Amino acid sequence: MEVILQKDVDRLGKAFDLVKVRDGYALNYLLPLKLAVLAAEGRKKRIELDRKTYERKQAQIMQSAQDIAKKLEELSVTISVKVGEGEKMYGSVTAQAIADKLAKEGYEIAKKDIRIKEPIRSIGVYNVPVKVHGTITAELKVWVVKEGEEGATPAPAVVPAEELAKE
Repeated sequence: MEVILQKDVDRLGKAFDLVKVRDGYALNYLLPLKLAVLAAEGRKKRIELDRKTYERKQAQIMQSAQDIAKKLEELSVTISVKVGEGEKMYGSVTAQAIADKLAKEGYEIAKKDIRIKEPIRSIGVYNVPVKVHGTITAELKVWVVKEGEEGATPAPAVVPAEELAKE
């Protein structure tokens, strides 16, 4: 059975490819999940127009993702933590904590897209990879500092990278 893919399908093809698959695979998987449509003659003729429109949209999405990645690389997130004797942290800094700080600054990044291997358990500066879209990844600088003494002003949540270079 010939079908036209509506979305990219692993090990089968990209969106708007004309592929030949077994009837059961098409009827039980691709068609119900709206991953493909039957390849009628009229649809075969429209493939090229649809493909161009899709590619233009994907190019816009990739450009937007690159812009966001560039902005993220210029940012620096400061997270204040409670510290005990010997600079020992209470708890850890997780991807969720970083995502919450970014959300306060207007960047909606899911915690699953913040790629730290394990929670941060010590004070310091860390480069944390953030997956923005597909293959686009940005390096976010995360400063983990101890909470200030009472009456001290808290560190800013996000510091532009230019200000860090001045210090």
